[in-house]
Amino acid sequence: MDRSEKTRVRLQAIAIELFEERGFDEVTVEEIARQAGVSHMTFYRHFSTKESVVFDDPFDPMIGELIAGQDENIPAFERVRRGIVQALSLLEENDDSEMRRRIRLAKESPALRARILENNYRTEGVIVAALQLNGTSPLEARVVAGAILGAMTSALIEWAGRDGPENLRGYLAEALGLLDGVGASS
Repeated sequence: MDRSEKTRVRLQAIAIELFEERGFDEVTVEEIARQAGVSHMTFYRHFSTKESVVFDDPFDPMIGELIAGQDENIPAFERVRRGIVQALSLLEENDDSEMRRRIRLAKESPALRARILENNYRTEGVIVAALQLNGTSPLEARVVAGAILGAMTSALIEWAGRDGPENLRGYLAEALGLLDGVGASS
């Protein structure tokens, strides 16, 4: 890990800890930066907003590519489900405790809940564009993307509220498995 990545990881860890201690809205970027031993400008070089410390989603391009690569003869709903399951299988096995902490924080903060919706809307756009490459109508693409992202968001929140040993990747794959066959008639 290079110096820049170490700084990013340190900023994120400090921010999450401060948010848990005092609440997201009570912590400033300046406080996070000061505790990490960097300037607030360094913070902004790593994270565009305070909310992005909690939500860092670099997977949208991969999801779009995997959905676009599905057989266009498969119904749109199933192409998305399979593409996301495939994306999950490509993710590294990680200790999910950090992600669980972030999702729990998001449930407690209106600003972070709004960010979940913003992230979902961005991901929805990627999914819609991937489906439309293979001729799916805009309405069907948007409905399919919204339905699957709604299911995934519900599963994320359910998972974060649990104290069980389930890993996130497996839990999301299980949730998507519940949707197997749902879009078979589209």
